Amino acid sequence: MVSASQIATPTDLDARVAEARERLDAHVREIVEWHFNPETGCPFWLEKAATLDFDPRRDVKGYDDLKLFGHFEDEWLRGGPVRRWVPKGLAGEPLYVFETGGTTGIPKSRINAHDFEIDYETFGDSLSDETFPPGSDWLMLGPTGPRRLRLAIEHLAQHRGGIAFHVDLDPRWVSKLVKKARWDELDAYKEHVTDQALKILRAHEIKCLFTTPKLLEHLCGKLDIVQAGITGIFCGGTEMNAEFHRFAREELAPGIDFLPVYGNTLMGLAASKPFDSEAEEPDYTITYYPPLPRAVFEIVDPDDPDTTVGYGETGRVILTTLTREFFMPRFLERDEGERAAPIDKYPWTGVSNLRLFSRFAKSVAVGVY
Repeated sequence: MVSASQIATPTDLDARVAEARERLDAHVREIVEWHFNPETGCPFWLEKAATLDFDPRRDVKGYDDLKLFGHFEDEWLRGGPVRRWVPKGLAGEPLYVFETGGTTGIPKSRINAHDFEIDYETFGDSLSDETFPPGSDWLMLGPTGPRRLRLAIEHLAQHRGGIAFHVDLDPRWVSKLVKKARWDELDAYKEHVTDQALKILRAHEIKCLFTTPKLLEHLCGKLDIVQAGITGIFCGGTEMNAEFHRFAREELAPGIDFLPVYGNTLMGLAASKPFDSEAEEPDYTITYYPPLPRAVFEIVDPDDPDTTVGYGETGRVILTTLTREFFMPRFLERDEGERAAPIDKYPWTGVSNLRLFSRFAKSVAVGVY
């Protein structure tokens, strides 16, 4: 029986929403102070400050004031010198550089020290010990190379006392095959990647799996992953939608804990609204909530990005990242979805039915995702 203390009344949720907003505004002030302080900031933002018609340290009092910056431009992240993004306050820290994109032109780069560890430790702490058992080993069946995902999954496994196994997968090559309609080569590469996963699963005791929708479906065509001993899967990619969510839970991996996630190099990792498997009519809609206050979603009118759409309405995603390692105010993502209302577990705005921005959909090759 659910106790009265476990039931969130509108007043309770409203209070949590207000508390989350206060925490966000305070975090914004802290991060802006860090990045625009000459003693701790990075060269990019310290130089940018001289071109602004306002003083970020004085005038940015909370999240709404980030509109003063306009929109972050992804071209700023292409090319070097990449050290212009290293905050002075991180001097002496071991650094990583992770890339995103790269199928056309110069890839975007992001500096990391500990952000990927923090993001995935936070996510790892939310996992069920029953279905993602501490001490269990993992298979990362996803893109490797210069992406943060490879190290992030390895750190997640280590954080939970396990070891991560990896395949060798280059999504840029896959995207080129898709764009050139070289379908036979694409199928051969898919077989190559899946074969690596099968060898690992047959040779080692793997309980936990990260993969993408396309690769999960292909793997399950070769192996009964329930019988193979997998107990928990978290899965992310552009083809993660309600239809695939149902397909995965009912047909590909029945009885396995299946967690949709949304992540990228610029943000980190957004968790999904908990699935109610006991519901009389299960709702397979996927709703993602960002790791506030480290990252924030806005869902806006595509023709007027300063206007937030109403709950349940469709809009383009604006992403803001707020860490001491990376400050990215109001970046227009290539995704769209419906604005989702706060919930008890995540008392801030989320996004449902995330998908490629409809105006870009025909020009983006999603490859293995």
